[in-house]
Amino acid sequence: MNTLADALNKIKTNERIGRESCLLHSTKFVKSVLSILQREGYIRAFEEQSASGKKFLKVSLANKINDIGVVVPRYPVSKNELLKYESTYLPSKNFGILIYSTSQGMLSSKEIKEKGIGGRLIAYVY
Repeated sequence: MNTLADALNKIKTNERIGRESCLLHSTKFVKSVLSILQREGYIRAFEEQSASGKKFLKVSLANKINDIGVVVPRYPVSKNELLKYESTYLPSKNFGILIYSTSQGMLSSKEIKEKGIGGRLIAYVY
């Protein structure tokens, strides 16, 4: 079971039907991806809530996502291969972001290019 795939699918579904917010299961991994989406402007905000002993994330949607998804398997990407994966998962140059897991934490494709490092490809959004 892939909790990140479930979370991103819920976000995509709720954006398509025009909802303002949605609830996701709370994990550290999902929170780190949501923080990147918030930094890049794809979601407004998110906050953690508890109900009957379980933790949930309430995500305020910005209705700016055309498509979002998880990349499986999680490819290791060197700094020389960044453009190859951008052209594979994004519709055009400078439109959308890829999310990577690196030794410095979760980073977007813009941040990974600035730092000149590689990582594992986790997800895409545009």
